[in-house]
Amino acid sequence: MKRKCLPVAAMWVGLAAASLAQQTSKHEELPQAPEPNIPVTRLAGGVVVERANSGALPLSIGEAIERGLQHNLNILLDQQNQKSVHGQVLQVKNNLLPSMTAEAKTSTQQINLAAMGFKPSVFSEISIPGINLSDIPSIVKVDVTSAQLNLNQQLFNVPAYFLYRAAQRADEVASWTTLNERGTVALNVGTQYLRAVADAAEIDNAKALLKADEVALNQATASHDAGVGTNLDVLRAKVQYQTQQQTLINDENVFAKDKIALNRLMGLPAEQELILTDTAPYSEFATLPLNEAMGIAFERRKDLRSLEAQVEVADRTMKAVKYERLPSLSFGGYYGVLGETHGLYHGVFSATGKLSFPIFQEGQLRGEREVAQAQIMGLERQVQSLKVTIEQQIRSAMLDVQATDEQVKVARSNVELAKQALSDTTDRFKAGVDDNLPVVEAQATLAAAESRLVETLFQYNQAKLQLARNTGVVETQYKSYLGQ
Repeated sequence: MKRKCLPVAAMWVGLAAASLAQQTSKHEELPQAPEPNIPVTRLAGGVVVERANSGALPLSIGEAIERGLQHNLNILLDQQNQKSVHGQVLQVKNNLLPSMTAEAKTSTQQINLAAMGFKPSVFSEISIPGINLSDIPSIVKVDVTSAQLNLNQQLFNVPAYFLYRAAQRADEVASWTTLNERGTVALNVGTQYLRAVADAAEIDNAKALLKADEVALNQATASHDAGVGTNLDVLRAKVQYQTQQQTLINDENVFAKDKIALNRLMGLPAEQELILTDTAPYSEFATLPLNEAMGIAFERRKDLRSLEAQVEVADRTMKAVKYERLPSLSFGGYYGVLGETHGLYHGVFSATGKLSFPIFQEGQLRGEREVAQAQIMGLERQVQSLKVTIEQQIRSAMLDVQATDEQVKVARSNVELAKQALSDTTDRFKAGVDDNLPVVEAQATLAAAESRLVETLFQYNQAKLQLARNTGVVETQYKSYLGQ
């Protein structure tokens, strides 16, 4: 007997708007109700589009990450894919379970016996006492009704069992993929929030420097009007003031665009205004020993766990291919009643056992085995390569954390020195000892030092988030790494 072999492709399973009615009384017109702020709009098919709030939305970094984990498009797509894979797993599982169906049908047929060869002349030589065969009509109407239960069951099918086991692991692969995307979203949202916080700090620094430049311009103008200063000092101070105005405009533009990008990552409308309630955190971070960090990563990295689960899928698929040479045993049958409508019914049944085994399919079976072996070897090499990559990523992230920490300390010192230099040169200018050129230069130095401090602080926090991502804990332990 011949049995249809399982294809390799089957082995990788799963790889109203609401309107408000306003009513008025006949005798008294009611005041119009205020329009409600509806945060979401539901489209056809259950698609939800969140609308912008009328006011600014206060947002901490933790709230931003939580919003991203709930509404980011990539996570929602992975969740839908996970549901799809789970549904396919249930389909594979159903192949091992008994399949029972019930059916009932009734039919009316009108049969032309003459067209089928049954004519009165055929029965002319046959004599049955009491029955005249020639009186049988050539057109017969038959009404039949039946009802039955059908049952099919796989009694022995080893390949189907291992395919179900592989499908279970495929469901786990989809789950790990979704969890891995959560880590990516947490890193991206956290980084973008810190970037926006850095932009806000740049704006504050630019406003402070603009105010200082305005004071310097007023001083230069007053000195010139008093006859103790030169027109060059006024021009130089005005250029510095206008340059700082340009810097402030550019910083505000960058801040607005980065908030739009943050809205996109969180699934919020682009026009939603945000109030960032957190400032750039700074705390000393004691990095873990390399071996301990790698141990955590090997246990918590979802991309690694996903690859390992894929190896198990391939291994169970290999077993399914191996046992395709075994016979399979199945049972099928039905029980019901059959009879003429409005007449007598009688029980009917059928029971069938089926034994199937492959013959002359060695080439196909060997080909499927080689494909499965190649998949296992490829996945195992990917696992080993990813482990090496994880070590490289953790080492690099640790070096970045250490380097940026030192840079923050140096940048803070530079800001203090630049402030002192600006104070000294300002005093000399007020005393008439020197012109305002050193003041302008000191202001430019302070602006550069403060900008460098903001950028290094952003890089330091970003490096800590990246280290948390490389160890696989960013979505759960980002507060600990940021020192919040």
